[in-house]
This record gives sequence, structure tokens and C-alpha cells, in this order.
Amino acid sequence: MTEQDINRIIEMAWEDRTPFEAIRVQFGLSEAAVITLMRRQLKPSSFRRWRARVSGRKTKHARLRS
Repeated sequence: MTEQDINRIIEMAWEDRTPFEAIRVQFGLSEAAVITLMRRQLKPSSFRRWRARVSGRKTKHARLRS
């Protein structure tokens, strides 16, 4: 994976309206793989803030959307 791909995945993961399923389609990464990538790439405080933000958020999980 290139640095540009990693940057785009991080950008998509931070976006409220981009579901994890879109990242899977575009890059082939599961939600767990995105979490692992974010843990490796972000500072610990940024990772905790991101996890708190996306945990249970309907817009990040297509199955939770109406």
C-alpha cells in the first residue's frame, strides 16, 4: 500500500459520511484492518478521539443506516 493510499484511508475513516464498507470496496480493508491501520498511523490521543467518534455511529456502518 502506498503512502497516498494510507493517507486516503485515514481521510475516509475520519469522514462522518463515509462508511467502512466504502473503504472495503475501494481498498479491500475490513473495519478491523482500518482500526489497526489507524492505531499504527495516528498518535495515541488522536486514535482514541477517532475511536470515540466512530464507535456506534450510524453513518460509519451501512447496516445501522435506515
